[in-house]
Amino acid sequence: MASETRCILIGEGATLRLGSAVGEMLRGGECVALSGQLGAGKTTFVKGVATGLGVPPGEPVVSPTFVLVREYAGRLHMYHIDAYRLSGVDEVATIGLDEMLNDAAGVTLVEWAERIEAALPSRLWRVRFEHIDFDRRAISLAAPDDPRQALVERAVAAIMRN
Repeated sequence: MASETRCILIGEGATLRLGSAVGEMLRGGECVALSGQLGAGKTTFVKGVATGLGVPPGEPVVSPTFVLVREYAGRLHMYHIDAYRLSGVDEVATIGLDEMLNDAAGVTLVEWAERIEAALPSRLWRVRFEHIDFDRRAISLAAPDDPRQALVERAVAAIMRN
């Protein structure tokens, strides 16, 4: 596993830009595990990833809290899972997680990933969100390999300059 990049982002726009940069790095067949408190920016980050994957701008990307999974079409198929209401890995089969993870032309993003950690692949993107205050979030991001972690570091540096 590559090292972790940590940054403090100010405003929703910075979180969207980081998500978009990550979306542009995704190649397909990947899983992104998102963790952090309620309201820390997970869904905002996913909206940015959708932009980076080319999901049409008019397509509303919203939290799948009550439906558990939402799907979006872009350069890659995007599966957005909210594991908060899942009672654990036993329930994962009911949402078709294996099929999503095995879709080479898709990307799976899992909010509240820690609730189903045992069902997720060992090689994944990890994004952890910490709510600092109304407008600031600390985000720690680890890509599954060193070359993409270097891209993450460059993307974070560019976002921090703007």
